[in-house]
Amino acid sequence: MVVEAAPRSGSLIAARYAAEFGREVMSVPGSPPDPRAQGCNGFIREGATLVQNADDVLESLGPLGARAARPSRDYRAGPVEADARARERDEVLRLLGPTPVPVDELIRQSGLAPAVVQTVLLELELAGRLERYAGRKASLV
Repeated sequence: MVVEAAPRSGSLIAARYAAEFGREVMSVPGSPPDPRAQGCNGFIREGATLVQNADDVLESLGPLGARAARPSRDYRAGPVEADARARERDEVLRLLGPTPVPVDELIRQSGLAPAVVQTVLLELELAGRLERYAGRKASLV
């Protein structure tokens, strides 16, 4: 979702990539004379979902929420998979500390797949245990 963006902002670039990969892209409109809203307003004209209130977001995410409530069998973790995820999480935690570390360095040092490291970092961030910094760096809180 893009809330405020100039016509050539990084937020719009990321949102356009997301749209190219088939992801739902939403945008909050702004005042037409405000240069910080020109990107969002243009993005809506290009096909982004218009968001005027929380109901618009819920409506847009509705099918996703229904799928998340009924996980398919492929995504259920058995004991072996849970142990593997715990080891991966422990490995990433071992490499993190209070000093920001580049994510690419975490991937290199851990030897784990980039998607696995990113998933662990996201879990830590959602749990409030990770802080992200500019330059794709992260540290424990």
